[in-house]
Amino acid sequence: MCALAMTSLCRRCSLVVVLQLLHIHSLGIYAFKHQIGKDNGTFSTSDQPFPWNKLRLPDMVVPIRYELYVHPNLTTVHFTGLERIEIFVRKNTSFIILHSKGLEITSAVLLPKDDLGSSQPGKQLQVLEHATHEQIALQAPEVLTAGQRYLVVIEFHSRLADGFDGFYKSTYKTRDGETRVIATTDFEPTSARMAFPCFDEPSFKANFAITIRRERKHIALSNMPKIKTIELEGGLLEDHFDVTVKMSTYLVAYIVCDFKSVQATTSSGTKVSIYASPDKWSQTHYALEVAVKLLEFYEKYFDIRFPLPKLDLVAIPDFQSGAMENWGLITYRETSLLYDPKTSSAFDKLWVTKVIAHELAHQWFGNLVTMEWWSDIWLNEGFARFMELVSISATYSELQIEDYFLNVCFGAIARDSLNSSHPISNPAETPTQIKEMFDTVSYDKGACVLKMLRDFLTEEVFQKGIIHYLKTYGYRNAKNDDLWNSMANTCSESDFSSGSFCYTASRPVSNTFSHMEKLTEIKEMMNTWILQKGIPLILVQCEGKTLRLRQERFLKGVFEEDPEWSNLQSRYFWHIPLTYVTSSSDTVHRHILKTKADRLELEEEVTWVKFNVDMSGYYIVHYEGNGWDNIIKLLNQNHTLFSHKDRVNLIHNAFQLVSAGRLSLNTALDLTRYLRHESSNIVLLQGVGYLEMLYHMMERRNISDVTENLKRYILQHFKPVIDKQTWSEEGSVSDRMLRSDLLRLACELQYPPCIQKANELFSKWMGSGGTLNLTADVLKTVYSVGAQTMAGWNYLLKQYSLSISGAEKNKILYALTTSRHCEKLTMLIELGMEGEVIKPQDLPALIHAIARNPEGQGLAWNFVRDNWNKLLEKFELASFSLRTIITGTTSHFSSKDKLEEVKHFFRSLENQGSQLKITEVVLETITKNIRWLKRNLNSLRKWLLNNL
Repeated sequence: MCALAMTSLCRRCSLVVVLQLLHIHSLGIYAFKHQIGKDNGTFSTSDQPFPWNKLRLPDMVVPIRYELYVHPNLTTVHFTGLERIEIFVRKNTSFIILHSKGLEITSAVLLPKDDLGSSQPGKQLQVLEHATHEQIALQAPEVLTAGQRYLVVIEFHSRLADGFDGFYKSTYKTRDGETRVIATTDFEPTSARMAFPCFDEPSFKANFAITIRRERKHIALSNMPKIKTIELEGGLLEDHFDVTVKMSTYLVAYIVCDFKSVQATTSSGTKVSIYASPDKWSQTHYALEVAVKLLEFYEKYFDIRFPLPKLDLVAIPDFQSGAMENWGLITYRETSLLYDPKTSSAFDKLWVTKVIAHELAHQWFGNLVTMEWWSDIWLNEGFARFMELVSISATYSELQIEDYFLNVCFGAIARDSLNSSHPISNPAETPTQIKEMFDTVSYDKGACVLKMLRDFLTEEVFQKGIIHYLKTYGYRNAKNDDLWNSMANTCSESDFSSGSFCYTASRPVSNTFSHMEKLTEIKEMMNTWILQKGIPLILVQCEGKTLRLRQERFLKGVFEEDPEWSNLQSRYFWHIPLTYVTSSSDTVHRHILKTKADRLELEEEVTWVKFNVDMSGYYIVHYEGNGWDNIIKLLNQNHTLFSHKDRVNLIHNAFQLVSAGRLSLNTALDLTRYLRHESSNIVLLQGVGYLEMLYHMMERRNISDVTENLKRYILQHFKPVIDKQTWSEEGSVSDRMLRSDLLRLACELQYPPCIQKANELFSKWMGSGGTLNLTADVLKTVYSVGAQTMAGWNYLLKQYSLSISGAEKNKILYALTTSRHCEKLTMLIELGMEGEVIKPQDLPALIHAIARNPEGQGLAWNFVRDNWNKLLEKFELASFSLRTIITGTTSHFSSKDKLEEVKHFFRSLENQGSQLKITEVVLETITKNIRWLKRNLNSLRKWLLNNL
């Protein structure tokens, strides 16, 4: 067992023992010996009112520096801690309010910062607790004077958390079945308070000096490099880490583990290390290559060196999200960092590269410059998502990230076209509300709006603006307006003299003013995208040389004839940087639509126009009159008249407009008919994806005639491209991703050649004892076909427990969820709840996948309803995991009966005090599904009969 030989520090230690063990002689031993040696016990708050009644901390006291000493005992899974916080008093006060959650505080003492050598004892602080607000008040016996610095010394202890937040326990199994324990942290957004009392808000930045005690067979990691190790009595070691730069509490991190690493050094001298459990060390090499390459790219792009001497990336066995950007010590779910060439597909490679790019971008956007409050988390997450596109395009062009990024914006639109969406910048006060801000609007819409802004400003000006932003607000906090001001003040002396394009606060500066006259003030424009929810719909009417434009709010599932329509439209409008090409010119024309309606006069008559060139903008376009008919005719005649991104955009827009009642389903389906001639992989995937979505909707509702005809249509219409797919690893990344998706779908639709080949490969793999190397891109398909027999399913479950590749385990788990036997699906959920064979971190994805299975959708939904309280014990209320479970089991429903069931369940949650924004999203989504079916089912049925 991986355990400490010595138990945690006892709760009531004498001064000499505490100071000797924790090495805090600098505090002044004599000054403390009469105070810390007392049996202080745990302070009760029941008989005294809490002196602060707000969720946000007061700013009367601010932290300057923390010295934190932590000893996790991996045998008892407890930890003890001692911290001294240097504070600065801004206003006279007799109490200090800070955060603490689940910690038992055994002592709190106050000393004047400049009086440490005095023989006077420190003053004991009374500790009051406000559990609901996750706050404690340290009540001083006298007023703390404004302008003075003090030291607050706190002793505390707690259990290592069982979940994924705070300072928590993680376990892994070695090849020979031994379970080992590590201790790790994850503090974003409000969980540092679970590990040590602190000012746990992003604007309370401070320096941190961290010391960790460990057993000899372990290592300790933290944000900064280790500067010394002290050997203690009993064989324990104590690692002292260098003082951090000024940063927010949610970025503090420390780990005690027995991991192995690979290292390299960047051209600027930063040491980069990738850590993983010993058996998975061989899967760390790709991540090291990517991390070094991307870190060097970001230093050049931002014109700011990475400010720390080292950067560690660590694969954590139990991790709730994809990764966490702790400064200098980034933690990852294993599948987001480790790459196994034998079992990792092209998509897995893209995913690992993307997550590393995201977290490294955070070292500047988020860590160096931090949003002032969580309502603007998009300044962190939207930028990091956007920088995935910028950095990978520049460093790994073969991954074709620009094509993938279209899906990022499609995901944002899916959420943002519902009335239950929210503005990118949105008020959030409680921990629950703050956690809910980490969603597709903050991440994906934020990124897509930034991409639109870059296209509007030009790449050069955009880059100058963000460099200005980062250099101006480094080690500080920023708001939306700070970003716009930086974007609007990018001019230097050389720009003026050379005539280069840049911005001043008042107007653009350039030696050519052709299109610049159309520019609006950045802040005014961007506020229409950041401070209001939703996405605009551009209605285009082409009449000879005249283009008539109107803008509306785009809403799915709500139609013009509905009584609530006008109310949902009022007050919504955007400043929209439009781009378009026409039949008479491939030049990209630009126009800013700042009013509800506008008119453009062209130089000559055109037969067609295409707006949102290469989908550079965040808006939907509807071509009125015969606009769509002309586009469909063009696609059938010569689809290469439009770029492949424009073709993806057209397919997406058409099906979105069907959901908004603007376009008939027949027209959208007619548009896809040209796809048999399509040569672009990303366009094929988009078109097939919509047909597959319709297939699954019909299959779930057991509308058998339409289901069967959709299957026939897909297999007939795309037979040539399906038959072209090999089961090898040849081709580009997009070739491999197309192969993976098409073969999976073909086998799901029971296409005989696909089933036969997959069964043949599965039999060979099973016969080899799981040692035969199959092409990673087809593993999911092969395993899914193999899982349809009892023997195959049981063998896959056995291999799942043995595999040390997270990428392979994901593929096996997905395959297991495709079984049509309810008892097998029930067993999977039970294993997920037990948490041994299937880890709790994988339970949300497991439940989601089972709900996707027509045989499992009722099972998954009933399980969630019956086991809600047990799920709350595993995942926090507003966590990404719980939201995934809610949406995964309900969002596909499309009947009134199910809508009522879901409403009833959500009402019961509200009665228990569980208020979640995601419930509004789900109910609106189900309502939209119901209305979609009512309007389009007969059309779909007839269209298929006419086209088979």
